[in-house]
Amino acid sequence: MPVFLGQQVHHVVLDPRDRRTLLAASRQWHLGPTVFRSDDGGATFKEAKVPPAFVKGDPRGRAVDHVFWLTPGHPSEPGVWYAGSSPQGLFRSEDGGQSWEPVSGFNDHPEQHKWVGSDKDQTPDGGKLHSILVDPRDPAHLYLSMSGGGTFESTDRGADWKPLNSGVAMDFAPPKEDGSEYPYGHDPHCMIQHPANPDRLYQQNHCGIYRMDRPEGRWIRIGKNMPAEVGDIGFGIVSNPRNPDCAWVFPMDGTGDWSRTPPSGRPALFRTRDAGASWQRCDVGFPKENAWWTVKRQALAADSGSPMGLYLGTTSGEVWSSQDEGDSFSCLFRHLPQIHAVTVGEPA
Repeated sequence: MPVFLGQQVHHVVLDPRDRRTLLAASRQWHLGPTVFRSDDGGATFKEAKVPPAFVKGDPRGRAVDHVFWLTPGHPSEPGVWYAGSSPQGLFRSEDGGQSWEPVSGFNDHPEQHKWVGSDKDQTPDGGKLHSILVDPRDPAHLYLSMSGGGTFESTDRGADWKPLNSGVAMDFAPPKEDGSEYPYGHDPHCMIQHPANPDRLYQQNHCGIYRMDRPEGRWIRIGKNMPAEVGDIGFGIVSNPRNPDCAWVFPMDGTGDWSRTPPSGRPALFRTRDAGASWQRCDVGFPKENAWWTVKRQALAADSGSPMGLYLGTTSGEVWSSQDEGDSFSCLFRHLPQIHAVTVGEPA
């Protein structure tokens, strides 16, 4: 049965620490932007007692329009969750998502208004803070990305932040007179950290596909190795949890007015098994033509099976699955509303 029928749900995440708790980020017509929690695997939900919100009387006049992203905290901090909002804000819960506080080290950082820029520079329905990552080796080491604003890193639980955008193209901005890079203002669409090799980061950006290997602080554009007729523009990216060199993207047509559809109406994932040095088209089972849908940043997911399963939800309301790591696909569901997110959880 549908849950939150007729409401916007931007993200639903199963807590991997207890494999029972579910959090849902929803924009309700009567309650506004909020978070719901389920302790019974989704059978019932209760609204957060204190949803994510900027401080009262925020000097910049910010108010949460919708909660966009949810991330469980480190295993050593079982009650901690992080949330990202539109406009770009970071929030933390220490009681399993029942109450939330703004992370002032980010929201009130003296440079944050410069990172974010003006409202006219944002996505059509507002800026997004997403891709909140917690280093599995260190709960104080955090990453996040913003559309727009760029990617940022904290090593002190969010008390302070620094840009991490070196090497990333910014094609929508005029070149700087001195030839230097923009330190922030970029438009990352999705960033992931490999669970088995946390020094490996991947990013699908408005301006290409990138890889970073820490402690190096510069992104490498591996999307240049995609077929020229396809390009390297898209929203989501996932990796094989057992192989940091293996990842998948779903490219879209980024030419002209950004139709946000597969190039030539022929959907496909592209897979790399060598950290982006080469890419292979994966489209067996997908429509061969006239499929004018795309996959949003939270709507591409992978499980930990062997072989690994891939799952994607489309803007035309379909859910597709591959149980052979992308060699073939089948449609699981049709005629759903536009899909914002697909996530995978392993129940207790």
